[in-house]
Amino acid sequence: MKVGFVSLGCSKNLIDTEMAIGLFKKNKFEIVNDVKKAEIIVINTCGFIESAKEEAINTILEMAEYKKIGKCKYLVVMGCLVQRYIEELKKSMPEVDLFIPIKDYEKFWSRVEELIKSDYQVDAKNNCLELEYINRVISTGEKTAYLKIAEGCSNRCTYCAIPYIRGPYISRPIDEILKEAKRLSKMGIEELIVIAQDTTKYGEDLYGEPKLSELLDKLCKIDGFKWIRFLYAYPESITDELIETVRKNDKICKYFDIPIQHISDKVLKRMNRRTTEKQIKDLIIKIKKKIPNVILRTSLIVGFPGETEEDFDKLCDFVKKGYFEKLGVFIYSKEDGTPAARLNEQIHHNTKKKRYNHIMSIAKEISKENLKSHIEDTYDVLIENITFDNKFYIGRTYMDIPETDGTIIIKNSKENCLSKFVKCKITDVKNYDLIGEIVNK
Repeated sequence: MKVGFVSLGCSKNLIDTEMAIGLFKKNKFEIVNDVKKAEIIVINTCGFIESAKEEAINTILEMAEYKKIGKCKYLVVMGCLVQRYIEELKKSMPEVDLFIPIKDYEKFWSRVEELIKSDYQVDAKNNCLELEYINRVISTGEKTAYLKIAEGCSNRCTYCAIPYIRGPYISRPIDEILKEAKRLSKMGIEELIVIAQDTTKYGEDLYGEPKLSELLDKLCKIDGFKWIRFLYAYPESITDELIETVRKNDKICKYFDIPIQHISDKVLKRMNRRTTEKQIKDLIIKIKKKIPNVILRTSLIVGFPGETEEDFDKLCDFVKKGYFEKLGVFIYSKEDGTPAARLNEQIHHNTKKKRYNHIMSIAKEISKENLKSHIEDTYDVLIENITFDNKFYIGRTYMDIPETDGTIIIKNSKENCLSKFVKCKITDVKNYDLIGEIVNK
């Protein structure tokens, strides 16, 4: 039988999808990229914020149409939305043949086999029954892969539903992570992106102390990797040891992703964040002093309950000063079951949208000015794509993470550069992207 997949949400969710692909592949199913050809369609959903839930529902309904107009016999839906709203989904979406919540991932294959037994001969000798990291099929290109080092979160930020969906923070053992990393290296992966809901908390639950620095050191010793990154580093847990680890290891990209969410102490306290404005600024100054040419990214939330115009102005002033080279902004989403949903002073959507548009316009100008400073510089670039007319390559420098930051646009030199690292000189910029040309090595 042919199986097609749709993966929604974050990179952590994508790894679950890759494990599901690997499970079907191990059990002799054919994986297809075109869902029109699939007899089984599997959708991995996100349920983090309202817009993600809407996207998931629309995708399920869209895929359900292939049971009428395509070859689809079975529609399977898994992931965060299912974990959070399984009973409501069962009642409202009879088009779906099987819902698999996160808590049932250990029984993933038995649930699938029970569903399709009339069309699929169950092999009693089959020993591939669970979602396993070691069997995942990489879907992020020939050179880049994510490496999940922990599941869940225990930070309990008042706006966030992740602890209710994914449970408490649980680190994977170092040996298990290194085994998977070595396998990725042997597959030809050259960019390894280490992820968790909070990478800086890695090891605290398992070893009694943070182990991210130790893990990164060990990953750097594995042959084959050119770039190693880690994302979602909470500011309160970024230690001098971690900064030094990044500084001294050439393989580790000089890039910190530090989600601060806000800069007003009052808002940070209501969010149950563990840093203050002063601590955040001091940390940024320290990192930039110790690591030349470091790139800092953050994420911010506007419209959190009780955010005053004064709080918002403070956030805008902070962004204008260019502490971060890259940033993403989210409109606060009132999520069921979270403490923030019960707070008074909920802000009207129109006000939230207005604040979002304003701060994004500031960020756009800051980004362009930051990028101009790189003109005439030369960088290693990973070429990942080519435009439909074959005129330009699309790639990334160490300053950009996939699907989130900008890209570098390079005139096609007629050489086959796809999935390769090349030297590029920056010649111009757009709002969020660089423009460059390939230079001789």
